[in-house]
Amino acid sequence: MANARTRRLLLAIAQTDATFERLEWRGRSVWQGKCIHCDRKHQLAADGTPLSRATVEHIVPQHRGGTDDLHNLAIACARCNHLKGARQDRRRADDPSYVAMVERLQVRRRGRWREPE
Repeated sequence: MANARTRRLLLAIAQTDATFERLEWRGRSVWQGKCIHCDRKHQLAADGTPLSRATVEHIVPQHRGGTDDLHNLAIACARCNHLKGARQDRRRADDPSYVAMVERLQVRRRGRWREPE
């Protein structure tokens, strides 16, 4: 089960991601939207508890100076998040493929951005 901090972050991300919407799912109110990487659907309970394998994705990783600012966060599948780290974490910060990956995710996040209510 996700801890309180993770639940708060997931909920804040969903509220600022235009792919996420509130709906009724299996008899309860949930947020449903898409992984930043693969567009797989994810559901969060109203309190931010993941009902799928949703994780907090730091677009610029924390070990590279990335913060918990909502513009740097997205929701990703646990698998996608892990694979991104496995492929990119050992690369240098100026590696062209790393830079391109971060830029792609930043553009995608900006395109999905919605101001919180």
